[in-house]
Amino acid sequence: MPRASEIKKGFAINVDGKTVLVKDIEVTTPGGRGGQKIYRFRGHDVATGVKTEVRHKADEIVETIDVTKRAVMFSYVDGNEYIFMDNEDYTQFIFNGEMIEDELLFINEDTQGMYAILIDGTAATLELPTSVELVIEETDPSIKGASASARTKPARLSTGLTVQVPEYIATGDKVVVNTAERKYMNRAS
Repeated sequence: MPRASEIKKGFAINVDGKTVLVKDIEVTTPGGRGGQKIYRFRGHDVATGVKTEVRHKADEIVETIDVTKRAVMFSYVDGNEYIFMDNEDYTQFIFNGEMIEDELLFINEDTQGMYAILIDGTAATLELPTSVELVIEETDPSIKGASASARTKPARLSTGLTVQVPEYIATGDKVVVNTAERKYMNRAS
């Protein structure tokens, strides 16, 4: 079993008999000498969807639970449920909108490279690609003669996400966005 320092986002861990899917990790180092790093794992209980937070010292052993990754593609929305289809056998995976609300900011019909994370055959969450292409829905008009290294301006993308983009980017342009940092990377080709 891995130590707390070896746990990454997307891991499923056992917390008091409950399966928690790690969504965020925060590392703190105490100020005193000899203080060990403390890892704070934030996630949600797979069974109930309740948000959970747990802390471990760096060298503590953490019980992990096996997960399976399946390549999926967004299919359709039914109320507050988002349906994704397995790329190989066309199995449908249903996600509650609240469970994947952060991921939804990067998903449209054209998004490729997503994976459904399955725990005991049940869809727990989505893993996004490192970058996605999205269309700018609204931004200030582009400034003629603005250089690539100039100032930035806010732009609202087709999914509702707002990112800072260079001044030369206009409404309707397709841009590449880093999903981990939520930042503009470059104009899509």
